[in-house]
Amino acid sequence: MRIAENALIGVTLGCSGYNPGQNGPTKKIVVNTWPYAEANEAAWNVLKNGGSALDAITAGTSRCEELQCDYEGQAVGWGNNPDSDGEVTLDAMIMDGQTGNVGAVGGLRRVKHAAKVARHVLDNTRHSLLVGDMATEFALEMGYEEESLSSPSTEKEQSDWLANSCQPNYWMNVVPDSTLQCGPYQSIESPLSGDFGTSSNDVFGDDYFQIGEQNHDTIGMVAIDQFGHSASGTSTNGLLHKIHGRVGDSPIAGAGSYVNKYGACAATGNGDIMMRFSPCYQAVENMRLGMNPRQAALNALQRIVSKYDYFVGALITISPDGDFSAACHNIDDFPYVVTTDTQPTQTMRMKCSTTKEEFMTMLNDAGRRWPWFN
Repeated sequence: MRIAENALIGVTLGCSGYNPGQNGPTKKIVVNTWPYAEANEAAWNVLKNGGSALDAITAGTSRCEELQCDYEGQAVGWGNNPDSDGEVTLDAMIMDGQTGNVGAVGGLRRVKHAAKVARHVLDNTRHSLLVGDMATEFALEMGYEEESLSSPSTEKEQSDWLANSCQPNYWMNVVPDSTLQCGPYQSIESPLSGDFGTSSNDVFGDDYFQIGEQNHDTIGMVAIDQFGHSASGTSTNGLLHKIHGRVGDSPIAGAGSYVNKYGACAATGNGDIMMRFSPCYQAVENMRLGMNPRQAALNALQRIVSKYDYFVGALITISPDGDFSAACHNIDDFPYVVTTDTQPTQTMRMKCSTTKEEFMTMLNDAGRRWPWFN
């Protein structure tokens, strides 16, 4: 009954589902975006056997890649979401909440284990992010195999897209008209003229490439181990038919995920918008300022929703004492998975706003309103 009550609270109010004051002194918890229970269980198995939060994040995100975590036809990892050249590339990151150190890869080519390679960047280099073919070279040095990331599914997706005149795509202000035909494209104006056409860089408004339960490709995960140490991480194959070379928010610290002694956050959604606002950094900073996880997540998303009402995305957040919550916009009841010492692995659902007005109502209902964040 206690679990059912928490599940209901998580949907209607977004309050904490885990109260360490009532449930004992332990703080172990794993939370991940989307209903990827097997990934959550892989991370939890590390924690329950005394492992670290960093190892839990590596195990959970890697398990999702291995399983090609699939929900409503959309999957994480290799064999899904080819780019405009028909190639699958991977992004991943992991962050240590105690040191602030980060390991990440972006645009990783021909290596399936992006999350593990990101962990090697953390453990075996003084860098934070490696990209493209150079990230692949690093992975090979770390002992990983080079292999195709394509599948029959990606080959069909690419052929169908080409047959449909490369529609839809992410180009703008180019010739030939990118809404009518495939490229190659050129800028409407020459760079030498100083006029590049419009400069809005407005990231697909309305329902263009909407991200939701049937169009997403990312797992974000946060964890706290028995020692109170925390970590966060992500893994993704990026947007379907993204322009070759595009990297989104997932491998960027502060955007895809962020963690320190004040809390942890992971994101999912429209990465091209989210990385402009560093929402996970903001959510954790909000918890430092005294907000609870629900308030912190809502406030971080408010900065995005106020500018991009059509934005689609979600944040999961946990505090150092094990409280957890989420906030979301333009997704049908956002699912996320939680395991704690007292709560078996369970998929929760958070009600999402669909308009700016509805979002502001949720923000007010969450309690504390910080006037300088209007």
